[in-house]
Amino acid sequence: MYKYKVSILGTGFIGLCSAACFSNKGIKVLASTHNEKKAKLINDGKAPFFEANLQEIMDDVKKNNSDLLQCLTDPVKAVLETDISMITQGTPMRDDKSIDLGFIESTAREIGEALKTKDKYHLIVVRSTVVPGTTRNLVGKIITEISGKEPGKDFGLCMQPEFLAEGRSIEDTLHPDRIVIGGVDKRSGDMLQEFYEYFYGDHLQNCPILRMNLESAELVKYGNNCLLSTKISYANEFANFAELVPNVDIAQVMAGVGLDYRLNSRFLNAGVGFGGSCFHKDVNAIKAWSKSKGYTSRLLEAVLGINDDQAIHIVDMAEELVGKLAGKKVTLLGLAFKPGTDDMREAASIRVVDELLKRGVTDIIGYDPKANETAEVEMGDKLKYAKSITEALNDSECTLLITEWDEFKKLTPDDFKKQMKTPNLVDGRRIYDYEKFNNALPFKAIGRVNLD
Repeated sequence: MYKYKVSILGTGFIGLCSAACFSNKGIKVLASTHNEKKAKLINDGKAPFFEANLQEIMDDVKKNNSDLLQCLTDPVKAVLETDISMITQGTPMRDDKSIDLGFIESTAREIGEALKTKDKYHLIVVRSTVVPGTTRNLVGKIITEISGKEPGKDFGLCMQPEFLAEGRSIEDTLHPDRIVIGGVDKRSGDMLQEFYEYFYGDHLQNCPILRMNLESAELVKYGNNCLLSTKISYANEFANFAELVPNVDIAQVMAGVGLDYRLNSRFLNAGVGFGGSCFHKDVNAIKAWSKSKGYTSRLLEAVLGINDDQAIHIVDMAEELVGKLAGKKVTLLGLAFKPGTDDMREAASIRVVDELLKRGVTDIIGYDPKANETAEVEMGDKLKYAKSITEALNDSECTLLITEWDEFKKLTPDDFKKQMKTPNLVDGRRIYDYEKFNNALPFKAIGRVNLD
């Protein structure tokens, strides 16, 4: 008999990475999705999307004990056959930039239907990113209305924000730097803490567990992502300052800033802007939520504005290098929003392509080691998709480095000079040695201009 049986309701990055890691540590997991094709892939031991090390974990589970991870298309059954249910559904952005809680609401209804016929105490954990008040006033109330059961009495209710960075979601799941547990009552929080004490074991010696109420836990996630987003836009603002005068290198400036013991150097890298499933969505969601409560966030408005402007800025840099881009062939190296994932949500490449099209550039070709297929779904025929770096650079007149994949870091000036029609390069992620590349070919980099 398994010590813990957990249902994961939602099989995106958070849900499937958690399910794979839990099952690999001997925990029985029933994942749930309404997508039959995705369920079949998971049951066959295949990850339905690329995330670093996810497939390897799933291979281990499939080889050693495939019974530990199963995927159902019936969430009610998944809840009935487990002791803990984790809601890991997406919370997409509406057209008005506010949060869409539709998937959370429908999942809460399904949990309510299950608990209606279940007498045993059951713990529900919201792990999706939701605005303050959602766990108590939406999830808890819906489950109560449908099941007739009360939170804190008949079932437990927690909010546990996740802090997984795409591209390293497996690493972050296995080795978190903290665990935040918001509980409707002490019993709920104790049960979830006991589960994580079992799962993490000795890792918790260096990983604090923070206990708080539901609403505080919900806001922790937004505070986390908004601060990281602010650091990125702050670095990009200073990169723009650095480009106003010779002899300033933003990489050196941020290295100096990041050594302050009150800060750290992570997320102070200037570049073409942030993307992904979290930052853009979450900053907009909490901004819209606060506005609905009567408070307008000037800080977060600026964070988003600076980020969106970076796409315009990198294209401006390209035109400073080669003149008008209209009629020229332009290459994008990297399409995913970051390395280690094929996720295209809010990727900087999308904004860059749209800006190039506005300026009359119709011959755009992109290459990404993992995201070509997802990019084509997202951007269609706005650009061509190369199968290799060589194909992407062939006869190109300007290359924009968008995503800092390791294979791009290995390129030398000669690689660009040999393959391109005219070897013009804009480094949008500061991965290349400035002196080396600037001396070898027409070159620009975020946050630095030629020295006097």
